[in-house]
Amino acid sequence: MKLRAVCAVLTAATTIFYAQTSHAGIPIEHFTLDNGAKVFLVHSPGIPMVDVQLDFDGGSRRDPADKAGLASVTASLLSSGTRAAAGQKALDENAVGAAWADLGASFGAGASSDRMSFSLRSLSYPDLLERAVQLAAHEMAHPAYSQVVWERERKKLEASLKEAETRPATVAARAFGQAVYGSHPYGQEMTAATLARIRVQDMQRHHAATVLPCRAKVSVVGALDRAQTATLVQKLLQWLPQSSCPALPAVPEVASLQQASAQRIPFDAAQAQVLLGQPGFKRNDPDFLALNLANHVLGGGGFTSRLTEEVREKRGLTYSVYSYFSPALHAGAFTVGLQTRPDQADQALGVVREVLERFTKEGPTQAELDAAKANLVGGFALQLDSNRKLLGQVANIAWNELPLDYLDTWQARVQAIPLEQVKAAFARVVNPQRIATVVLGATAAPAAAPVKGQ
Repeated sequence: MKLRAVCAVLTAATTIFYAQTSHAGIPIEHFTLDNGAKVFLVHSPGIPMVDVQLDFDGGSRRDPADKAGLASVTASLLSSGTRAAAGQKALDENAVGAAWADLGASFGAGASSDRMSFSLRSLSYPDLLERAVQLAAHEMAHPAYSQVVWERERKKLEASLKEAETRPATVAARAFGQAVYGSHPYGQEMTAATLARIRVQDMQRHHAATVLPCRAKVSVVGALDRAQTATLVQKLLQWLPQSSCPALPAVPEVASLQQASAQRIPFDAAQAQVLLGQPGFKRNDPDFLALNLANHVLGGGGFTSRLTEEVREKRGLTYSVYSYFSPALHAGAFTVGLQTRPDQADQALGVVREVLERFTKEGPTQAELDAAKANLVGGFALQLDSNRKLLGQVANIAWNELPLDYLDTWQARVQAIPLEQVKAAFARVVNPQRIATVVLGATAAPAAAPVKGQ
């Protein structure tokens, strides 16, 4: 009955939060604790719950090249047990899972290309939240990193990697990432060989260098005021080293492609995989919104996009064709992708290239831009209709150092972007003469890439 009650309260989060925010701004409080942790809070008292995300600069971009996957496994093994420390007893992975189930709360960790992140969700009743915070603090500060567990998990990962090599989409994506990023850490891939080089000591060192209060950006959404939030964050970080943070090594920027490239990968599959792209832009690019509007018209708007109209609707070459940018701390990839019959791959590729080159030269029409703005602005509320979604938005603001009123002004700023800015931004970032192309599984002979100016 307790778990059913917890689920009922959490399910109510979407409706209640949306009712509170659909007609009002979203005030974000920001403050820094004595230990250096930066806190971003949205007070949401509608339901008795709290969501917390802690982000640290310890994602895969900091993996050694010969140990790709280190950040990922460091995060994933966090829940596999804790050491006895700070008056807390040791827990194996089963005991950790049982403890969270008993609380009706959740805690987890993961790593992306830039961040190592921890997330806590709990009801905000004081006695229950206190126990959840203590357990999360113990798990985050004193992970066991058992050799036995690592050997078992490594075998699972190796089997998963081997199975992934049978999936055409995975093989194509890996080749595409290497073509776009080259030697940059964004292009590094976890392999059986890199996993074999990772030791428990490597995880311990990565954790010790990354998970420090002075490196934390903490986002909180829930039924807590500023004082309660400060106490919660201090307790979450209480058993981590309370020291200053040495500067982290610089990570190089993603190099621009100097020329076009094309790979043809044989693969026996019912569908050919076609990927085109190049390094795009960083998240702090001042044209971030303009570039996303341009992409919405090109291939991000689903059935209303240029690519869908030309490749699917007019020629019937694919069910779905898409484009997107992946901006991060460094220039993430600009990607165009589709699947098609193997004997149609070259025709589809030719159409995509024509559309991309024309769009780079001409950009969207005013009518297309107006429709893109209406679609994005109209759907904006759906990005904020629950505590969990709002937490992701607040964490985005915190991590990327965006203005605290970013969510309140987003719609007006999108509406104010002129057509010429959208055209110029896309032409600045995307160069069709330097596109990397990967075609996997096509049966026809490769066509020469129409590369001008070379």
